[in-house]
Amino acid sequence: HSVVRNALFCLETAANEKENHVYTKALMAYAFALAGKEEKRKALLGSLEKEAVKKDGSVHWQRPGREPEVDLPYYRYRAPSAEVEMTAYVLLAHLTTQPAPSQQELSFASLIAKWISGQQNPNGGFSSTQVSCFPPG
Repeated sequence: HSVVRNALFCLETAANEKENHVYTKALMAYAFALAGKEEKRKALLGSLEKEAVKKDGSVHWQRPGREPEVDLPYYRYRAPSAEVEMTAYVLLAHLTTQPAPSQQELSFASLIAKWISGQQNPNGGFSSTQVSCFPPG
């Protein structure tokens, strides 16, 4: 379809920009994965890996210039929802490939999944940027 082709062309042009934000790269990597554009997906994932925060046996991404985590006893830091979202898009980009992710990608994806699961609240959910229109219940 011409609309999809034009959209992919727009994304490919944007992917070549030098100063793409990490969140933008994460979204584009997943979009290219869904479109089957393997070389673009791999290039973006390679760029994202250079920006990854690797800590405590897990991997995640954070916004540039973000305040460092506070390391206090009895306090469990939870990342802002935007960081959980972009890390989840990188995970999806790693897992969305044909015919299947390599063993290396699966190993790296497990480190990402470890970090994401550590961001869950006690009820199993995550913090959200979404505004609820309806009260709970």
